[in-house]
Amino acid sequence: MSPPPAVIFDLDGTLVDSLDDIALALGRALADAGLPPPPRPRVRAWVGDGARSLVARALDGRADVDAVLARFRDHYRAHPVVHTRVYDGVAAVLDAVVTAGRRLAILSTKPDDLTRTVADALLAAWPFAVVRGHRPDHPLKPDPAAALAVAAELGAAPARCTFVGDSEVDVATGRAAGMRTVAVSWGLRDRAVLAAAGPDHLVDAPAELLAALEGAEHDGAPRRAAPR
Repeated sequence: MSPPPAVIFDLDGTLVDSLDDIALALGRALADAGLPPPPRPRVRAWVGDGARSLVARALDGRADVDAVLARFRDHYRAHPVVHTRVYDGVAAVLDAVVTAGRRLAILSTKPDDLTRTVADALLAAWPFAVVRGHRPDHPLKPDPAAALAVAAELGAAPARCTFVGDSEVDVATGRAAGMRTVAVSWGLRDRAVLAAAGPDHLVDAPAELLAALEGAEHDGAPRRAAPR
């Protein structure tokens, strides 16, 4: 008997809405450097490629990235789950995914310790077999190494995994790893950006996610990245 399918979720913008806590920490770090906080919509557009990219985009050459990045990390680690919450409707979807016998994992660009902190605080009710944030031994998404490592830890072939995320980076990660991909539009990217990334499925509400997962698992081979 083949093992059950697995679902690997991105964290921020997919399972949890963490934008306000990220924006608050970024604003405090910029204030430490004598700079004004950026508007929330700008922060939303900058999130998704790791903390260093976030800080560099916010600074736009106005201060030393490493110094402000260190302050951002300090502020965020001090208060990672103040306003952060599970998106409405996601709890019911996770319940259904578990009932259906799928294995669950998380793969985030957030540092590994913070990923675990947020997951422990908000997602402990569900049996995530692997919770993985960014570690120095794996490059950031969209490099597929971390996604493949998660699949291996789950004991699942990549073709038996579906990668669920809210950004073009998540879609590219899943495709590069040979996984099916589902993009969700309630997170940090506009729907048009997600559609252009070419996921196997694109959903606009958590209630649509279970059907998309079932569809992805019966679609056959996932879409692959175009050769360069």
